[in-house]
Amino acid sequence: MAEVSHSGHRERVRQKFLTGGITEATSQHEILEMLLFYSVPRKNTNEMAHQLIDRFGSLAGVLEARPADLKKIDGIGDNSVALIKLILPIANIYFNTKNNDPKKFNSIDEIGNFLVTKYIGLCEEALSITCLDGTGKFVSFNIVERGDISSVGVSTRSIIELVLEKNVSCVIMAHNHPSGIALPSGADVEITQTVKNALSHIGVKLIDHIIISDDDFVSMAQSAKYRDMF
Repeated sequence: MAEVSHSGHRERVRQKFLTGGITEATSQHEILEMLLFYSVPRKNTNEMAHQLIDRFGSLAGVLEARPADLKKIDGIGDNSVALIKLILPIANIYFNTKNNDPKKFNSIDEIGNFLVTKYIGLCEEALSITCLDGTGKFVSFNIVERGDISSVGVSTRSIIELVLEKNVSCVIMAHNHPSGIALPSGADVEITQTVKNALSHIGVKLIDHIIISDDDFVSMAQSAKYRDMF
């Protein structure tokens, strides 16, 4: 009888979503509860959803949590972890395919806002190179390094090979601070100088190094402290 009752609850929740969607009034744990329907059969996922929100602070915190930390919640197994970790990559692909890459950038702010969208859902540090032609026309966006980004870990060779392949004269470097603020560190300054020097040997200009954290970014080229580097 309990299983039948629970099945009826799931159907009511599904129908509520299908008819009314998700609104500002929908609580975060309700969203998680329904998501977990599809990875946790025949169990009450409401309590799991509450525990996830309590542990990670918000829906965003749950989606960005490490798999090992998610599995510390009672009832969250590999299927649930895979489902939760699938959401942000899908959102990133959706957003970037719906909003086509720009034909041309007219300002650093446009570049920064574009790059923020490219980093949606990236929970690990990643270094990217955006290639432009001499008129500022967008050519490509590529992630060239993942993990702990440092001047030692960055492969200038891979950056040079990419730039030569794209046959461009200007590039913008960017990387994210997943659990910090969008301010350049000492290591970021080192990376900038290293990449700038490498690019200058092949006649390519490094326009900027943009640091991203969540929906915020800092342009080193616009910073009074670092603009002389460019």
